[in-house]
Amino acid sequence: MDELNPADLELVAAQLGRTPRGTRAIAHRCPCGNPDVVETTPRLPDGTPFPTLFYLTCPHATAACSRLESAGVMRDMQQRLSTDPELAERYEKATEDYLARRKAIEDVPEIAQVAAGGMPDRVKCLHVHLGHALAVGRGVNPFGDEVRDAVEPWWIEGPCVTLKKDE
Repeated sequence: MDELNPADLELVAAQLGRTPRGTRAIAHRCPCGNPDVVETTPRLPDGTPFPTLFYLTCPHATAACSRLESAGVMRDMQQRLSTDPELAERYEKATEDYLARRKAIEDVPEIAQVAAGGMPDRVKCLHVHLGHALAVGRGVNPFGDEVRDAVEPWWIEGPCVTLKKDE
């Protein structure tokens, strides 16, 4: 986890096309050096509970996840989840990991048992799963690892954004 600095926040804003909300830290960096996952506060500055702890910011990675979703990958994952008890157990543990990490930052009772990305019963929003897998490493979120394997190397065309340097 990297501490935030103004340049990182500027990069994330350029990636998102808006000012990021509730950003606490850089949870992962793309091999190009840019942030690609940020860690967000469980409660936004306006008081709104925010269940997504790891937010995927890189437009290249986001687009790659969207292509997988459009191709029906989530439907296939959901089918496997409903028929594979070992996979379901691993996904439940991924949910527990996600919730514990969020609670360690701040306990927000309104979302105490609400994970993200459909966890633990459904598979939705592959962006969330990739963000989780990148932030915490392989072996924690089975679907995040699968998405990561499917979309790497999303950075092959170079950085998604670059900032103009003042001269």
